[in-house]
Amino acid sequence: MGIIAVLWEKWREFRRDFYKITLAATITPLMYLIVFGLGIQTTSHGEPYLNFLVPGIVAMSTMTGSFSAVAQNMSVQRLYEKALDQVMVSPTPLWQFILGQIIGGSLRGMYAACIILLVTLPIAADLTFNGVSFLVMFLNGLVFSTIALVLSFLAKSYTDAPRFTSYIIMPMSFLCNTFFSTDQMPMGIRQFVEILPLSQACEMIRNVSAGGSTGVFGWIVLLVYLAVFSGISVAFVYRKKNL
Repeated sequence: MGIIAVLWEKWREFRRDFYKITLAATITPLMYLIVFGLGIQTTSHGEPYLNFLVPGIVAMSTMTGSFSAVAQNMSVQRLYEKALDQVMVSPTPLWQFILGQIIGGSLRGMYAACIILLVTLPIAADLTFNGVSFLVMFLNGLVFSTIALVLSFLAKSYTDAPRFTSYIIMPMSFLCNTFFSTDQMPMGIRQFVEILPLSQACEMIRNVSAGGSTGVFGWIVLLVYLAVFSGISVAFVYRKKNL
């Protein structure tokens, strides 16, 4: 019931701010598509650049949508509304509260990605997005929701959430196989960037869109990130409860 309660809260928030959420999820990716996809006419790996760009922007949208849905709201709720303290004294199991936040954030990221898929449908009709693609999007959203949750627990004020976006989300957006391949990066930097979750999500969605398979390594990387940051979230909450 705790998970359903959190998801219901997320749903009410989504309905209340529907137009704001939709506009925010559309503007930046659309600008990237116009500038990089339509403004720069080029190819990548022998294919039209749009075939490379669209899966990357879809993966990036799941990241930004999931992260923003959790980081800002959770920081405000924890620091000012004391929502986390209220959950701790309620009969709701803490793991259900955490899981609800993570799933709700991932669903918000999925919504952002679906908007991009609808926008790009006329110009990227030859790309394939199937159930595996959506599973990767959902898992990527779960990963960045857990990252956002951990960072919101570390935040000292509500202004820290935009800083986390500048420090983490913005660099990943441009470096992690989204707008250009990591193949030309220097040794060391390339290996580091390739094991970041967005790099793997981009590669997996891109392979599926081209008619290929995801491979196993990407699933392992995403699941490891999910397990690590979920564990940190649970440890933080239960440690605070036992103080």
